[in-house]
Amino acid sequence: MSSQKVLVAGSGKSGIAAAKLLLRMGGDVVLYDGNDKLDPEKLKEKFEEADRARLTVVLGELSRTDLLGIELSIISPGIPLDAPFVPVLDEAKIPIWSEIQLAYHVAKGKLIAITGTNGKTTTTALTGEIMKAHFDEVYVVGNIGIPYTETALDTTEKAVTVAEVSSFQLETIMDFHPDVSAILNITPDHLNRHGTMENYIEIKKRVCANQTEEDWVVLNYDDPALREFGESGDLKPKAVFFSSRQELKDGLYLDQDEIILAENGKKQAVVNVHDLQLLGRHNYENVMAAVAISMHMGVPMDTIRRAVCAFQAVEHRIEFVLERSGVKYYNDSKGTNPDAAIQAIRAMPGPTVLIAGGYDKNSEYDEWIDAFDGKVKYLVLIGQTRDKIAECARRHGFTDIMYAEDMAEAVRVCAAYANSGDNVLLSPACASWGMFDNYEQRGQIFKECVRSL
Repeated sequence: MSSQKVLVAGSGKSGIAAAKLLLRMGGDVVLYDGNDKLDPEKLKEKFEEADRARLTVVLGELSRTDLLGIELSIISPGIPLDAPFVPVLDEAKIPIWSEIQLAYHVAKGKLIAITGTNGKTTTTALTGEIMKAHFDEVYVVGNIGIPYTETALDTTEKAVTVAEVSSFQLETIMDFHPDVSAILNITPDHLNRHGTMENYIEIKKRVCANQTEEDWVVLNYDDPALREFGESGDLKPKAVFFSSRQELKDGLYLDQDEIILAENGKKQAVVNVHDLQLLGRHNYENVMAAVAISMHMGVPMDTIRRAVCAFQAVEHRIEFVLERSGVKYYNDSKGTNPDAAIQAIRAMPGPTVLIAGGYDKNSEYDEWIDAFDGKVKYLVLIGQTRDKIAECARRHGFTDIMYAEDMAEAVRVCAAYANSGDNVLLSPACASWGMFDNYEQRGQIFKECVRSL
Protein backbone atom coordinates (compact mmCIF):
# COMPACT_ATOMS: atom_id res chain seq x y z
CA MET A 1 0.00 0.00 0.00
CA SER A 2 2.93 2.33 0.60
CA SER A 3 3.46 2.87 -3.14
CA GLN A 4 -0.23 2.87 -4.08
CA LYS A 5 -2.28 5.75 -5.37
CA VAL A 6 -5.51 5.88 -3.36
CA LEU A 7 -8.68 7.93 -3.72
CA VAL A 8 -10.12 9.20 -0.41
CA ALA A 9 -13.76 10.30 -0.71
CA GLY A 10 -14.87 12.92 1.80
CA SER A 11 -12.89 15.84 3.22
CA GLY A 12 -14.32 15.75 6.75
CA LYS A 13 -12.52 14.50 9.86
CA SER A 14 -12.45 10.82 8.76
CA GLY A 15 -11.35 11.59 5.21
CA ILE A 16 -8.52 13.89 6.29
CA ALA A 17 -7.29 11.32 8.85
CA ALA A 18 -7.34 8.53 6.23
CA ALA A 19 -5.48 10.69 3.71
CA LYS A 20 -2.83 11.60 6.31
CA LEU A 21 -2.31 7.93 7.17
CA LEU A 22 -1.82 7.01 3.51
CA LEU A 23 0.64 9.86 3.01
CA ARG A 24 2.57 8.82 6.14
CA MET A 25 2.88 5.38 4.57
CA GLY A 26 4.40 6.89 1.43
CA GLY A 27 1.40 6.61 -0.89
CA ASP A 28 -0.14 9.18 -3.24
CA VAL A 29 -3.62 10.47 -2.43
CA VAL A 30 -6.45 11.93 -4.48
CA LEU A 31 -8.73 13.68 -1.97
CA TYR A 32 -12.19 13.88 -3.50
CA ASP A 33 -15.26 15.81 -2.33
CA GLY A 34 -18.50 16.31 -4.27
CA ASN A 35 -18.82 19.86 -2.92
CA ASP A 36 -17.27 22.02 -5.63
CA LYS A 37 -17.56 25.15 -3.46
CA LEU A 38 -14.74 24.01 -1.14
CA ASP A 39 -11.36 25.71 -1.43
CA PRO A 40 -8.70 23.18 -2.54
CA GLU A 41 -5.87 25.30 -1.12
CA LYS A 42 -7.52 25.43 2.33
CA LEU A 43 -7.91 21.64 2.24
CA LYS A 44 -4.21 21.26 1.41
CA GLU A 45 -3.31 23.47 4.38
CA LYS A 46 -4.54 20.66 6.66
CA PHE A 47 -1.56 18.55 5.54
CA GLU A 48 2.19 18.78 6.15
CA GLU A 49 3.91 20.86 3.48
CA ALA A 50 6.21 17.94 2.60
CA ASP A 51 3.17 15.74 1.83
CA ARG A 52 1.31 18.18 -0.42
CA ALA A 53 3.26 17.20 -3.55
CA ARG A 54 1.71 13.72 -3.27
CA LEU A 55 -1.81 15.08 -2.68
CA THR A 56 -4.30 15.98 -5.42
CA VAL A 57 -7.65 17.59 -4.58
CA VAL A 58 -10.63 16.90 -6.86
CA LEU A 59 -13.96 18.67 -6.23
CA GLY A 60 -17.41 18.36 -7.82
CA GLU A 61 -18.05 15.62 -10.35
CA LEU A 62 -15.64 12.66 -10.45
CA SER A 63 -14.55 11.60 -13.95
CA ARG A 64 -12.78 8.50 -15.26
CA THR A 65 -9.64 10.57 -15.93
CA ASP A 66 -9.44 11.45 -12.21
CA LEU A 67 -9.02 7.72 -11.53
CA LEU A 68 -5.89 7.15 -13.60
CA GLY A 69 -3.49 5.04 -11.54
CA ILE A 70 -5.97 4.67 -8.62
CA GLU A 71 -5.81 1.16 -7.09
CA LEU A 72 -8.05 1.60 -4.05
CA SER A 73 -10.70 3.99 -2.69
CA ILE A 74 -11.50 4.86 0.91
CA ILE A 75 -15.02 6.16 1.52
CA SER A 76 -15.85 8.31 4.56
CA PRO A 77 -18.71 6.97 6.72
CA GLY A 78 -20.96 9.96 6.04
CA ILE A 79 -21.09 9.19 2.29
CA PRO A 80 -23.82 6.73 1.19
CA LEU A 81 -22.96 3.94 -1.22
CA ASP A 82 -25.54 5.27 -3.68
CA ALA A 83 -23.65 8.60 -4.02
CA PRO A 84 -23.34 9.64 -7.70
CA PHE A 85 -19.56 9.01 -7.90
CA VAL A 86 -19.71 5.39 -6.61
CA PRO A 87 -20.76 3.87 -9.99
CA VAL A 88 -17.68 5.55 -11.53
CA LEU A 89 -15.50 3.61 -9.05
CA ASP A 90 -17.45 0.39 -9.66
CA GLU A 91 -17.13 0.74 -13.43
CA ALA A 92 -13.37 1.20 -13.05
CA LYS A 93 -13.31 -1.91 -10.78
CA ILE A 94 -11.67 0.05 -7.95
CA PRO A 95 -12.23 -1.62 -4.53
CA ILE A 96 -14.05 0.50 -1.91
CA TRP A 97 -12.90 0.27 1.71
CA SER A 98 -14.27 1.99 4.79
CA GLU A 99 -11.98 4.15 6.90
CA ILE A 100 -12.01 1.50 9.67
CA GLN A 101 -10.97 -1.19 7.20
CA LEU A 102 -7.95 0.91 6.19
CA ALA A 103 -7.04 1.48 9.85
CA TYR A 104 -7.43 -2.21 10.70
CA HIS A 105 -5.19 -3.11 7.76
CA VAL A 106 -2.23 -1.22 9.28
CA ALA A 107 -2.94 -1.33 13.04
CA LYS A 108 -1.31 -3.72 15.53
CA GLY A 109 -2.37 -5.21 18.85
CA LYS A 110 -5.82 -6.22 20.10
CA LEU A 111 -9.08 -4.72 18.84
CA ILE A 112 -12.46 -4.27 20.54
CA ALA A 113 -15.31 -3.13 18.24
CA ILE A 114 -18.61 -1.86 19.68
CA THR A 115 -21.73 -1.20 17.62
CA GLY A 116 -25.48 -0.90 18.17
CA THR A 117 -28.14 1.73 17.60
CA ASN A 118 -27.81 3.32 21.05
CA GLY A 119 -25.30 3.30 23.89
CA LYS A 120 -22.18 2.96 21.71
CA THR A 121 -20.42 6.09 22.92
CA THR A 122 -20.99 5.47 26.64
CA THR A 123 -20.02 1.78 26.34
CA THR A 124 -16.93 2.62 24.28
CA ALA A 125 -15.80 5.34 26.69
CA LEU A 126 -16.39 3.10 29.74
CA THR A 127 -14.62 0.13 28.12
CA GLY A 128 -11.72 2.45 27.29
CA GLU A 129 -11.43 3.52 30.93
CA ILE A 130 -11.44 -0.10 32.10
CA MET A 131 -8.74 -0.98 29.54
CA LYS A 132 -6.60 1.98 30.66
CA ALA A 133 -6.81 0.71 34.24
CA HIS A 134 -5.17 -2.59 33.17
CA PHE A 135 -3.19 -2.08 29.94
CA ASP A 136 -0.36 0.39 29.27
CA GLU A 137 -1.21 1.27 25.66
CA VAL A 138 -4.88 1.99 24.96
CA TYR A 139 -6.55 3.91 22.11
CA VAL A 140 -10.25 4.87 22.12
CA VAL A 141 -11.34 5.66 18.57
CA GLY A 142 -14.14 5.73 16.00
CA ASN A 143 -17.42 7.60 16.19
CA ILE A 144 -16.46 8.72 19.69
CA GLY A 145 -14.39 11.50 18.10
CA ILE A 146 -10.95 10.27 17.02
CA PRO A 147 -10.86 8.47 13.65
CA TYR A 148 -9.29 4.99 13.87
CA THR A 149 -6.95 6.01 11.03
CA GLU A 150 -5.52 8.78 13.22
CA THR A 151 -3.95 6.31 15.68
CA ALA A 152 -3.54 3.10 13.65
CA LEU A 153 0.10 3.65 12.66
CA ASP A 154 1.05 4.47 16.27
CA THR A 155 -0.15 1.14 17.68
CA THR A 156 2.27 -1.60 18.76
CA GLU A 157 1.70 -5.30 19.43
CA LYS A 158 0.94 -4.39 23.07
CA ALA A 159 -1.82 -1.92 22.11
CA VAL A 160 -5.52 -2.33 22.86
CA THR A 161 -7.81 -0.30 20.59
CA VAL A 162 -11.45 0.25 21.57
CA ALA A 163 -13.46 1.35 18.51
CA GLU A 164 -17.01 2.70 18.34
CA VAL A 165 -18.23 1.46 14.98
CA SER A 166 -21.28 2.65 13.02
CA SER A 167 -23.40 0.84 10.46
CA PHE A 168 -22.06 3.29 7.85
CA GLN A 169 -18.52 2.06 8.53
CA LEU A 170 -19.50 -1.62 8.54
CA GLU A 171 -20.98 -1.40 5.02
CA THR A 172 -17.53 -1.50 3.40
CA ILE A 173 -15.33 -3.69 5.60
CA MET A 174 -13.34 -6.59 4.14
CA ASP A 175 -11.29 -8.55 6.72
CA PHE A 176 -11.95 -6.25 9.73
CA HIS A 177 -11.57 -8.64 12.68
CA PRO A 178 -12.03 -7.63 16.34
CA ASP A 179 -10.85 -9.87 19.18
CA VAL A 180 -14.02 -8.94 21.10
CA SER A 181 -17.05 -7.34 19.46
CA ALA A 182 -20.36 -6.13 20.88
CA ILE A 183 -23.78 -5.36 19.40
CA LEU A 184 -25.65 -3.47 22.11
CA ASN A 185 -29.12 -3.27 20.52
CA ILE A 186 -30.77 -2.74 17.15
CA THR A 187 -33.73 -0.36 16.85
CA PRO A 188 -34.94 1.62 13.79
CA ASP A 189 -32.40 4.27 12.74
CA HIS A 190 -30.73 5.50 9.54
CA LEU A 191 -33.50 3.88 7.48
CA ASN A 192 -33.19 6.83 5.08
CA ARG A 193 -29.79 5.30 4.21
CA HIS A 194 -30.20 1.55 4.76
CA GLY A 195 -33.73 1.24 3.34
CA THR A 196 -35.14 -1.60 5.45
CA MET A 197 -34.79 -2.73 9.03
CA GLU A 198 -33.66 -6.15 7.79
CA ASN A 199 -30.80 -4.58 5.84
CA TYR A 200 -29.82 -2.44 8.83
CA ILE A 201 -29.70 -5.53 11.11
CA GLU A 202 -27.56 -7.47 8.63
CA ILE A 203 -25.08 -4.58 8.40
CA LYS A 204 -24.78 -4.39 12.21
CA LYS A 205 -24.08 -8.14 12.37
CA ARG A 206 -21.08 -7.64 10.09
CA VAL A 207 -19.05 -6.46 13.09
CA CYS A 208 -18.38 -10.12 13.95
CA ALA A 209 -18.42 -11.56 10.41
CA ASN A 210 -14.65 -12.23 10.38
CA GLN A 211 -14.32 -13.40 13.99
CA THR A 212 -13.24 -16.97 14.78
CA GLU A 213 -13.90 -19.56 17.49
CA GLU A 214 -11.13 -17.92 19.54
CA ASP A 215 -13.05 -14.62 19.74
CA TRP A 216 -16.05 -13.29 21.67
CA VAL A 217 -19.17 -11.32 20.73
CA VAL A 218 -21.26 -9.59 23.42
CA LEU A 219 -25.00 -9.46 22.66
CA ASN A 220 -28.15 -8.02 24.24
CA TYR A 221 -30.41 -10.93 25.24
CA ASP A 222 -33.44 -8.60 25.45
CA ASP A 223 -33.17 -7.69 21.76
CA PRO A 224 -35.08 -10.41 19.84
CA ALA A 225 -32.93 -10.13 16.70
CA LEU A 226 -29.69 -10.38 18.71
CA ARG A 227 -30.93 -13.22 20.91
CA GLU A 228 -31.88 -15.21 17.79
CA PHE A 229 -28.51 -14.34 16.22
CA GLY A 230 -26.58 -15.48 19.32
CA GLU A 231 -28.55 -18.72 19.68
CA SER A 232 -28.69 -19.58 15.96
CA GLY A 233 -25.60 -21.79 15.90
CA ASP A 234 -24.34 -19.82 12.88
CA LEU A 235 -21.93 -17.70 14.93
CA LYS A 236 -18.23 -18.49 14.82
CA PRO A 237 -17.22 -16.42 17.89
CA LYS A 238 -18.42 -17.40 21.35
CA ALA A 239 -21.47 -15.35 22.40
CA VAL A 240 -21.93 -13.83 25.85
CA PHE A 241 -25.30 -12.28 26.68
CA PHE A 242 -26.42 -9.49 29.00
CA SER A 243 -29.98 -8.69 30.11
CA SER A 244 -31.66 -5.97 32.16
CA ARG A 245 -35.00 -7.79 32.02
CA GLN A 246 -34.45 -11.41 33.05
CA GLU A 247 -32.13 -13.76 34.92
CA LEU A 248 -29.61 -15.57 32.72
CA LYS A 249 -28.11 -18.99 33.30
CA ASP A 250 -24.86 -17.68 31.79
CA GLY A 251 -24.03 -14.02 31.29
CA LEU A 252 -24.65 -10.71 33.03
CA TYR A 253 -28.07 -9.64 34.23
CA LEU A 254 -29.78 -7.06 36.43
CA ASP A 255 -31.36 -8.43 39.60
CA GLN A 256 -33.22 -5.48 41.17
CA ASP A 257 -30.29 -3.15 42.05
CA GLU A 258 -27.45 -5.64 41.54
CA ILE A 259 -25.61 -6.52 38.35
CA ILE A 260 -24.91 -10.27 38.57
CA LEU A 261 -22.46 -12.43 36.64
CA ALA A 262 -23.58 -16.05 36.11
CA GLU A 263 -20.78 -18.27 34.88
CA ASN A 264 -20.16 -22.03 35.03
CA GLY A 265 -23.03 -22.58 37.46
CA LYS A 266 -21.82 -19.86 39.86
CA LYS A 267 -23.13 -16.36 40.51
CA GLN A 268 -21.28 -13.29 41.76
CA ALA A 269 -22.38 -9.71 42.37
CA VAL A 270 -20.48 -7.33 40.10
CA VAL A 271 -21.78 -3.93 41.26
CA ASN A 272 -24.80 -2.28 42.85
CA VAL A 273 -26.34 0.29 40.49
CA HIS A 274 -26.48 2.86 43.32
CA ASP A 275 -22.66 2.82 43.31
CA LEU A 276 -22.64 3.95 39.66
CA GLN A 277 -22.56 7.56 38.51
CA LEU A 278 -24.86 6.79 35.57
CA LEU A 279 -28.65 7.15 35.37
CA GLY A 280 -31.13 4.74 33.81
CA ARG A 281 -31.66 1.10 32.85
CA HIS A 282 -30.07 1.62 29.44
CA ASN A 283 -26.87 2.70 31.18
CA TYR A 284 -26.92 -0.42 33.34
CA GLU A 285 -27.03 -2.34 30.05
CA ASN A 286 -24.02 -0.35 28.82
CA VAL A 287 -22.18 -1.24 32.03
CA MET A 288 -22.99 -4.95 31.63
CA ALA A 289 -21.72 -4.88 28.04
CA ALA A 290 -18.48 -3.16 29.09
CA VAL A 291 -17.97 -5.66 31.93
CA ALA A 292 -18.50 -8.60 29.55
CA ILE A 293 -16.05 -7.15 27.02
CA SER A 294 -13.44 -6.46 29.69
CA MET A 295 -13.68 -9.92 31.28
CA HIS A 296 -12.92 -11.50 27.91
CA MET A 297 -9.98 -9.17 27.45
CA GLY A 298 -8.52 -10.63 30.64
CA VAL A 299 -9.12 -7.68 32.98
CA PRO A 300 -9.55 -8.75 36.67
CA MET A 301 -13.01 -8.14 38.15
CA ASP A 302 -11.67 -5.88 40.93
CA THR A 303 -10.11 -3.58 38.32
CA ILE A 304 -13.33 -3.60 36.28
CA ARG A 305 -15.42 -2.78 39.36
CA ARG A 306 -13.24 0.19 40.37
CA ALA A 307 -13.28 1.68 36.85
CA VAL A 308 -17.04 1.22 36.47
CA CYS A 309 -17.81 2.98 39.78
CA ALA A 310 -15.50 5.91 38.93
CA PHE A 311 -16.94 6.45 35.44
CA GLN A 312 -19.09 9.54 34.76
CA ALA A 313 -21.59 10.10 31.94
CA VAL A 314 -20.10 11.13 28.62
CA GLU A 315 -20.78 14.60 27.28
CA HIS A 316 -24.13 15.01 25.48
CA ARG A 317 -25.57 11.72 26.81
CA ILE A 318 -27.98 12.49 29.69
CA GLU A 319 -25.30 14.92 30.91
CA PHE A 320 -26.26 16.97 33.98
CA VAL A 321 -25.62 20.64 33.18
CA LEU A 322 -26.75 22.60 36.28
CA GLU A 323 -29.59 23.27 38.69
CA ARG A 324 -31.25 26.69 38.67
CA SER A 325 -34.27 27.74 40.79
CA GLY A 326 -34.78 24.10 41.75
CA VAL A 327 -34.91 22.98 38.07
CA LYS A 328 -32.29 20.48 36.81
CA TYR A 329 -31.10 20.77 33.20
CA TYR A 330 -29.87 17.72 31.24
CA ASN A 331 -28.13 17.61 27.85
CA ASP A 332 -28.94 14.51 25.81
CA SER A 333 -28.07 15.92 22.38
CA LYS A 334 -26.74 12.48 21.41
CA GLY A 335 -30.32 11.17 21.60
CA THR A 336 -30.56 11.35 17.81
CA ASN A 337 -33.31 8.74 17.33
CA PRO A 338 -36.58 7.93 19.14
CA ASP A 339 -35.27 4.88 21.00
CA ALA A 340 -32.31 6.79 22.48
CA ALA A 341 -34.68 9.60 23.48
CA ILE A 342 -37.02 7.08 25.17
CA GLN A 343 -34.12 5.95 27.38
CA ALA A 344 -33.41 9.56 28.39
CA ILE A 345 -37.03 10.20 29.36
CA ARG A 346 -37.07 7.02 31.45
CA ALA A 347 -33.86 8.10 33.19
CA MET A 348 -35.32 11.45 34.33
CA PRO A 349 -35.98 11.44 38.09
CA GLY A 350 -39.28 13.38 37.88
CA PRO A 351 -41.57 15.68 35.83
CA THR A 352 -39.82 16.86 32.65
CA VAL A 353 -40.04 19.67 30.11
CA LEU A 354 -38.64 18.24 26.88
CA ILE A 355 -36.89 19.93 23.92
CA ALA A 356 -37.02 17.81 20.74
CA GLY A 357 -36.99 17.96 16.96
CA GLY A 358 -34.42 18.36 14.20
CA TYR A 359 -33.51 16.66 10.94
CA ASP A 360 -35.86 13.94 9.64
CA LYS A 361 -34.27 10.47 9.30
CA ASN A 362 -37.63 8.90 8.35
CA SER A 363 -38.18 7.88 11.96
CA GLU A 364 -41.57 7.10 13.51
CA TYR A 365 -42.34 8.80 16.83
CA ASP A 366 -45.31 6.82 18.22
CA GLU A 367 -43.41 4.71 20.80
CA TRP A 368 -41.46 7.76 21.92
CA ILE A 369 -44.66 9.78 22.51
CA ASP A 370 -46.14 6.81 24.42
CA ALA A 371 -43.01 6.82 26.64
CA PHE A 372 -43.95 10.32 27.89
CA ASP A 373 -46.37 8.36 30.14
CA GLY A 374 -47.31 11.29 32.39
CA LYS A 375 -43.66 12.27 32.98
CA VAL A 376 -43.33 14.84 30.16
CA LYS A 377 -45.28 17.99 31.09
CA TYR A 378 -44.51 20.11 28.02
CA LEU A 379 -42.93 19.40 24.63
CA VAL A 380 -40.94 22.24 23.02
CA LEU A 381 -40.24 21.54 19.34
CA ILE A 382 -37.57 22.91 17.02
CA GLY A 383 -36.29 22.06 13.55
CA GLN A 384 -37.54 20.37 10.40
CA THR A 385 -39.53 17.60 12.14
CA ARG A 386 -41.57 19.76 14.50
CA ASP A 387 -44.85 19.54 12.53
CA LYS A 388 -44.48 15.77 12.04
CA ILE A 389 -43.79 15.25 15.77
CA ALA A 390 -46.61 17.61 16.85
CA GLU A 391 -49.10 15.77 14.63
CA CYS A 392 -47.98 12.40 16.06
CA ALA A 393 -48.20 13.69 19.64
CA ARG A 394 -51.75 14.99 19.13
CA ARG A 395 -52.81 11.62 17.68
CA HIS A 396 -51.66 10.09 20.97
CA GLY A 397 -53.54 12.66 23.04
CA PHE A 398 -50.53 14.80 24.02
CA THR A 399 -51.35 18.48 23.38
CA ASP A 400 -49.03 20.52 25.64
CA ILE A 401 -46.83 21.49 22.68
CA MET A 402 -44.93 24.69 21.92
CA TYR A 403 -42.70 25.71 19.00
CA ALA A 404 -39.40 27.58 19.23
CA GLU A 405 -37.37 29.07 16.37
CA ASP A 406 -33.96 28.30 17.87
CA MET A 407 -32.28 26.74 20.90
CA ALA A 408 -32.12 29.99 22.89
CA GLU A 409 -35.88 30.45 22.60
CA ALA A 410 -36.50 26.79 23.44
CA VAL A 411 -34.45 27.05 26.64
CA ARG A 412 -36.21 30.28 27.66
CA VAL A 413 -39.63 28.66 27.14
CA CYS A 414 -38.60 25.65 29.23
CA ALA A 415 -37.31 27.86 32.05
CA ALA A 416 -40.63 29.74 32.07
CA TYR A 417 -42.77 26.58 32.24
CA ALA A 418 -40.63 24.40 34.58
CA ASN A 419 -41.35 24.46 38.31
CA SER A 420 -38.96 23.74 41.18
CA GLY A 421 -38.39 19.96 41.26
CA ASP A 422 -38.84 19.61 37.47
CA ASN A 423 -36.23 18.64 34.89
CA VAL A 424 -35.50 20.28 31.54
CA LEU A 425 -34.20 17.74 29.02
CA LEU A 426 -32.76 18.26 25.55
CA SER A 427 -33.26 14.85 23.89
CA PRO A 428 -34.18 15.59 20.27
CA ALA A 429 -35.02 12.09 18.87
CA CYS A 430 -33.67 13.51 15.59
CA ALA A 431 -30.36 14.28 13.91
CA SER A 432 -28.91 17.78 14.25
CA TRP A 433 -28.38 18.69 10.59
CA GLY A 434 -30.12 21.77 9.22
CA MET A 435 -29.86 23.83 12.41
CA PHE A 436 -26.48 22.57 13.68
CA ASP A 437 -23.29 21.06 12.24
CA ASN A 438 -23.51 18.01 14.50
CA TYR A 439 -24.98 16.80 17.80
CA GLU A 440 -21.91 18.10 19.70
CA GLN A 441 -22.52 21.66 18.53
CA ARG A 442 -26.23 21.34 19.38
CA GLY A 443 -25.38 20.16 22.91
CA GLN A 444 -22.81 22.92 23.44
CA ILE A 445 -25.28 25.60 22.36
CA PHE A 446 -27.92 24.15 24.68
CA LYS A 447 -25.50 24.28 27.62
CA GLU A 448 -24.48 27.87 26.78
CA CYS A 449 -28.15 28.90 26.64
CA VAL A 450 -28.85 27.22 30.00
CA ARG A 451 -25.85 28.88 31.66
CA SER A 452 -26.88 32.31 30.38
CA LEU A 453 -30.44 32.14 31.78
